[in-house]
Amino acid sequence: MKKTILITGSTDGIGKLAALKMAKEGHQVYLHGRNADKLEKVIAELKHKSGNEDIDGFVADFSDLGQVHKMAKEVSAKISALDVLINNAGVFKSQHPITQDGYDIRIVVNYFAPILFTNAILDIIQKSKEPRIINLSSAAQSSVSLDLLNGNITMSDQEAYAQSKLAILMWSFYLAQQESNIAVVALNPGSLLNTNMVREAYGRFWSSADKGADIIYDLALIKPIAEMDGKYFDNDRGEFGPAHADAYNAEKVLNLIQNTEDIVNAG
Repeated sequence: MKKTILITGSTDGIGKLAALKMAKEGHQVYLHGRNADKLEKVIAELKHKSGNEDIDGFVADFSDLGQVHKMAKEVSAKISALDVLINNAGVFKSQHPITQDGYDIRIVVNYFAPILFTNAILDIIQKSKEPRIINLSSAAQSSVSLDLLNGNITMSDQEAYAQSKLAILMWSFYLAQQESNIAVVALNPGSLLNTNMVREAYGRFWSSADKGADIIYDLALIKPIAEMDGKYFDNDRGEFGPAHADAYNAEKVLNLIQNTEDIVNAG
């Protein structure tokens, strides 16, 4: 059955590879990127390689929540029902680690933006018969500092990234509880995959980017919903498994969500 799929951060890396794999099977695929020219070129490339004309895209810089909100409106206006949302957009290093609003860019792009975006388009996700949301986490997970969340302190690239990735995982578990009709899964696509972000951060890689793209595809289209809802898939182990202990601490999750909503809703 043909699905309608949206993948954020899909003009390169595992997002682009997953989009191509889905497009080749005839699914309707929407890409997202922050550069309009690059997005246009990737759309044309994927149409050519897949033979599928049902590929389109949206432009937004996810470090700017105003642009995220604008994109959500555009998505809702263009798509009537969304079967799969893959929150893949992410950042590790940046020449400008603090956003114009005073927050760490990892917290904004990897955590605030997908929350704002997902909540804004929940109505079209709920219209799908078997909706799925896949949130990209990481093997790097570190307890979230509310001071970092609120922009009161700065941290190293690695620590800020690890906290943002635990935060999105904690929110994934929370969202799965709130939306019983939507399958929500958090995913570590694999450590040190061969992507631009990894090479810029570490100068080396362990595995092909296809490893991450393949598990995104499987979770989006193959694995039974009952098997994945409200869980964490660790692709380093190749199975569902335990996440950081904080993700199972109801008090910490609620505190994180309350603080997050105050910030995101204020924007």
